[in-house]
Amino acid sequence: MIAWNLILALVWCALWGSFEPAMLATGFLVGLFLLGLLSRRGVIGQVRYVRQVERTVSFVLFFLLELVLANLEVALQVLRGPKRLRPAIVRVPIDLPSDAQITLLSTFLTLTPGTMVLDVSEDRRHIFVHTMHLPAAGAEELRRSIREGFERRVRELFEC
Repeated sequence: MIAWNLILALVWCALWGSFEPAMLATGFLVGLFLLGLLSRRGVIGQVRYVRQVERTVSFVLFFLLELVLANLEVALQVLRGPKRLRPAIVRVPIDLPSDAQITLLSTFLTLTPGTMVLDVSEDRRHIFVHTMHLPAAGAEELRRSIREGFERRVRELFEC
């Protein structure tokens, strides 16, 4: 299915006479839209590919939003001064079956300013997260935000 999407993107670029990255990206999105429309109407049977691309785009947008919000929060904490910081290391339970999912979760949490995954338990059921500023609601709030935010979206990325 990705081959069809790429072919449609190239056809789009050929029709417009431009093969610049922005035009390729636009063609890819137009192709994805067409494939999604055709699969939902039953013309083609590959709904899974379209859903996977939708999940990936959703994850990337979620991460970018979290990245912006975390940067603003870290900047605010720096401006307030070190006396108001509440650094902590929190043990966070996770329910991800594969090492790839755990690695992806750990990577994106570490890329988010103010948090860093320090370790994964030997049984792969917990991660240890250093946070620059523990929320006022405490460690449980941090656990909940990771579970309902990044962990849920990572799990969705790997669903068939």
